[in-house]
Amino acid sequence: MRTFYSRPGRGLAAALSSTAIALALAALPAGAQAAAPDAQPAKGSAAAAAGVPARPAPGPSPDPALPVHALAPGDSPVDNPLKGFARFYQPGGDQNAGYPHSLTWAYFGLSEVMNSASNCGSYNWGVLDSALQEIAEDGHQAAIRFYMEYPGGTGTHPANAIPPCFAGKVANRHNAYWGTTSPDYDDPDLLAGLKDFIAAFGARYDGDPRLGYIHLGLVGLWGEWHTWPYDTDTSSDSHPNYMPTHAHGAEIINAYNNAFKKTRLEIRYPESAGGAANNLPAIGYHDDSFCYREGSPAAGVTLPISMGGAPWAQLQKAVEQGVENKWITASMGGEVRPEIQTTAFANWPGGSGQVDNMKACIELEHTTWKINERSGEYTANDPKVAAAVRLMGYDLSVKNAYFHPTAQGTTKVGVQITNNGVAPFYYPWQVSLGLKNSAGNVVKTWDTSWDLRKVMPLKIRAFPDWNVGSDPTYLDFGRPQYFDTNVDLSSVATGDYQLVMKVKNPLEEVSSAAKKLRFANAGQKADGWLNLGGMSVGSGQGSNPKSYEAEAAGNALAGGAAIADCAGCSGGKKVGYLGNGGTLTFNGIDGGSGGTRTVTLHYTTATARSATVRANNGAAQTVQFDATANWSTTATKTVQLNLQAGANNTLTIANPSGWAPDIDRITVQ
Repeated sequence: MRTFYSRPGRGLAAALSSTAIALALAALPAGAQAAAPDAQPAKGSAAAAAGVPARPAPGPSPDPALPVHALAPGDSPVDNPLKGFARFYQPGGDQNAGYPHSLTWAYFGLSEVMNSASNCGSYNWGVLDSALQEIAEDGHQAAIRFYMEYPGGTGTHPANAIPPCFAGKVANRHNAYWGTTSPDYDDPDLLAGLKDFIAAFGARYDGDPRLGYIHLGLVGLWGEWHTWPYDTDTSSDSHPNYMPTHAHGAEIINAYNNAFKKTRLEIRYPESAGGAANNLPAIGYHDDSFCYREGSPAAGVTLPISMGGAPWAQLQKAVEQGVENKWITASMGGEVRPEIQTTAFANWPGGSGQVDNMKACIELEHTTWKINERSGEYTANDPKVAAAVRLMGYDLSVKNAYFHPTAQGTTKVGVQITNNGVAPFYYPWQVSLGLKNSAGNVVKTWDTSWDLRKVMPLKIRAFPDWNVGSDPTYLDFGRPQYFDTNVDLSSVATGDYQLVMKVKNPLEEVSSAAKKLRFANAGQKADGWLNLGGMSVGSGQGSNPKSYEAEAAGNALAGGAAIADCAGCSGGKKVGYLGNGGTLTFNGIDGGSGGTRTVTLHYTTATARSATVRANNGAAQTVQFDATANWSTTATKTVQLNLQAGANNTLTIANPSGWAPDIDRITVQ
């Protein structure tokens, strides 16, 4: 038996507390919660599946002339922008309440914008602008949908949202099951009005940084492109069909596709309007019954038949339409089915009862975001929820940075980025490089042409329908993506800096509270800047100074000093246990023609420490070293030392009265 969840409970979420929502859901009549269709859809064939997608071609290889700096991994935040959970917009409410998130969901009745009784081309955008601005002020992007019929209304928006300018021109029909009014979706005046609205909507809001996702909406109950039981299936009931023809539905879909070239679009079903959106690469889908199991015996309404799903399940329909790989170019959104929101992740990575295999749902749908109003009841540090959210959408980390640690003039900087999520990042946000001084202030920035949309998930989960192995089978897909660019240091003062990288959320131009896109790296800062490593900007000695590794075989370690692994260090090694008797002496340092030289010490220490630095038999200098993020993140400190001509100089690091930092290497210019 196919069922439709009654959205009156969902609409109440805009105005009621979570407790009240639960009571409202429980109070719904059984028929409204699980209503049978007029005829069960036919079981689809997996033969139409698109199958294993072609693996993207490898990108450019890292520049072998650049030193490699491995970056330590870390956990990405669960409120990264444009992914994870969305909660309902409540005017005057705190959009950041509850489990950390970066999206806010809102419905709008079309009649609230098209509110002129005499002119269908007149639009009052005040209700939308007000909501978008308030949502942005809390640092969120909005996901929205316009509708014309909504059983019971939302509490703050009307149930009947057919624009008044259609009165007397467009015939209305009554949906006796839901108590709603459906306009004649095939009426030429209605179609013209909707297409004009979509064009105006796109002209005003396409690319608006306050918007993350737009559901096509407009057609059917809740704008979900169905009018059940007054739908296309009239074979076993007396209900007429209130849906538009496929041709007219396609006109609406194409109008959206033409009007929105920047903001991401989603439609409810792959089969909507005869699959008219399926060949439009920028339009994704929204699964509004995500990972729910219904009926007796229970069947999933997200996973395909091959995984215990119902014939009408979201991914079964995607397989039948051959669009199960649409996620490569278009986002996958929707809603965690309201009945399971409180328990959806309790048995992660699997499910129980009405909750289907949650990890499989996310991985096979390539879910980026979901409405989840009752995520507000989750514990902020719940590891199961965090694991699910990090898997959703993109989860980017910088594996390596590539740059000369001491440079001047024009120098090249590269990064290698991986994606451990299930989907790409869908927007061309600006990626910038910068330098931070010792006070942590950004003193110089450079914009790049790097496109994060190229960073595809490293692995994808195979559908059983593909017949490539038992479930779960994971296939290689994306690769670490390398980007590089030249930066001009000519205007940068000589000194020691931290090389940093940031992806700018365009919402930052609108709201200082905008959520920052952050990487899954230990060196990621809350301000959005990721530490790539120390860079000394020098003068007079060229941009390629000589580098000496602390762990090199020709060096002398004494008093307990030892070589240790270090993921963020050059060569993956460092020398630790320095100080309190432990010493490190670099041998064979080239002093060139002799004289005062700039020596940069690349170090790591989780606590502030000091050390003495002595060249040859000269006087020892005491140097203070600031704490780094951890024992794998490096920073730099520069000293001036007098070296002899030739390559027989030594440099000794020690601390007679305490512990010194661990040393990665030194560079001399």
